[in-house]
Formats: sequence, C-alpha cells, structure tokens
Amino acid sequence: MSEKMPHIQLDSDVNAKYAILPGDPKRTERIAAFLADTDDYGMSREYRSIAGSYKDTRILAMSTGMGGPSAAIAVEELRKIGVEWIIRIGSAGALKSGFSIGDLVIATGAIRTEGTSCGYIDPEYPAIADYKLLSILDAKAEELSMRYRMGICRSHDTMYGDRNPELYDKWSRTPALASDMETATVLTVASLRGMHAASVLNIVSLFKDDVPASVGRYAGNESLAMIGEKNEIILALEALSAIGKGGRNVR
Repeated sequence: MSEKMPHIQLDSDVNAKYAILPGDPKRTERIAAFLADTDDYGMSREYRSIAGSYKDTRILAMSTGMGGPSAAIAVEELRKIGVEWIIRIGSAGALKSGFSIGDLVIATGAIRTEGTSCGYIDPEYPAIADYKLLSILDAKAEELSMRYRMGICRSHDTMYGDRNPELYDKWSRTPALASDMETATVLTVASLRGMHAASVLNIVSLFKDDVPASVGRYAGNESLAMIGEKNEIILALEALSAIGKGGRNVR
C-alpha cells in the first residue's frame, strides 16, 4: 500500500484519474448516490471522500471545505495519488440580473481576488479552465437541456467583509457572471501542476440578494437550489465519464 497523503488521507489505491470536488462534505454523499460499487474512505478534516463507478468510469468525489487554502491542498494531494481531471461543483452568488436560483454557470475562467492563488504565482497569471472539459461540459449541458451560462466568475475570501457591497458592485460592472470562493484557486493550482480542471457553479443567491442568507436557505435544502445541485452533479459526472471513454469527438 502506498503512503497516504497527510490531509486527505488517501493514497494511490483509490485508483481514480477523475474527481469531482464539492465544498460541502454532505454533497459528497449526494454525489455518491449516483455511483455504483462505491468505496467510502470516510472523512479527514474537511475532506469527505467516496469513489465509485459512473457509466464504467471510476470517479472520486471529495469535499474541499470552504475557501482557497483547503481547496489548494486537495488539488495538490490528489495529483500525488494519480488524479488528472477535476471538476469543482459549488454554489455561487449571481453578479448579474437574469439568473434564477438553480441556474448553472460553467466557468471559463476566474478573477483571482482570493489570496491562495497569489501565494502560488503573480496575479498576472490567468485562472482558466481546461478547454476540453469546457467543450464537453457545454455539449452535455445542451444535451441535457440544463439552464446555464458560460463565462468568467470572481473568487474571493470574505463572506462577511465590510467592503463586500462595494466589491460586488464593482465586479458586477464587469463581464463576471458569478462569485464564489474556490474556483480561482482550483483552476490556478491545477494549471500549474499540469492537471485538467473546470468549475460548475450553482446559483444560490440572486443579484443583490443577501448572500449569507441565501446560502443558509440552500443549506436548508431550498428546493430550486437543490435542483441546481443535482444538475451540476449530473453534468460533472457526464463530462468526466465522456473523458474516461476517450470523448475526443464530443463537440
């Protein structure tokens, strides 16, 4: 048996090249409901891990907790145990009107206003998603008739910051569609480490809504947000399964 990683407490015996990374540990269990032949690896710190098969592709679901530091550790340690393709699925607040709760954003890239990615490399380095994953996510979302938009998001570190209203207003006047806390870190670290990464975000807070209150309603299983979560899970599983089957011809 190979040595387990210090934080996620997994090793290469997990035998997965593909991973879905939610923030919430409970979401890992909801992903597992779509998998067959599951192996439950339990929980270490904020990292809840379950692997199984989706359409004959072995996929690991592992939570990252909240924010960039724990997400970066997850990406780093997953790479060391053989994971090559990752899709973050998370919640986000809309930075534009026209969204409904449960709509999805497939992030083409992220504005790096969180601190973790800047600890890796200068802010001029872009946080962009893997083109092949983006293409497959786009095609699958169309095929499944999901409500979604593609575009950049903004990642940050502060849920209750005093400057949040000012910052939300500032970034809402750019093309950014949504705001989260992990996408920029995941995309940047994965790129630097030679991994393929993408992010799918579930809109749980509408433009100019109270974000913490909206997140609380989502945590309380607010129905439309939960539909969005189910859709992002299915979308990520379908995309990774297509990659696993050598989906080079997926438009």
